[in-house]
Amino acid sequence: MRRLLGVTGDPVPGAILGAQRSLGRSLVVSAVRCTLTYLVIPVVAPVLGLAGVLAVPVSLVLTVVAMAMAITGLRRFWMADHRARWQYTIFIVIVLGFLVTAFVFDVVRLLSA
Repeated sequence: MRRLLGVTGDPVPGAILGAQRSLGRSLVVSAVRCTLTYLVIPVVAPVLGLAGVLAVPVSLVLTVVAMAMAITGLRRFWMADHRARWQYTIFIVIVLGFLVTAFVFDVVRLLSA
């Protein structure tokens, strides 16, 4: 797993705190993405007449940001040699599966529009 994530060397001192902060930030980005994609855009965009123009691009950008932050957080957990790194890895793989699925559906919607 270390090789796959590009993690080399010994654990970085103080990296556990950075890993936990990164986890918090990626969870916030995921929460914002879900709130915007599934609550705000479907309610507000039709009222403003922007549903087709706004929904899919915003969702795509937020999905890519969420994936990048999840992978960054995962790398930090492995660099810190965190005791829960395997549990977090499983969690992130599941989250990335959902995000990739959402990304594919959004790309299909964008191309079919």
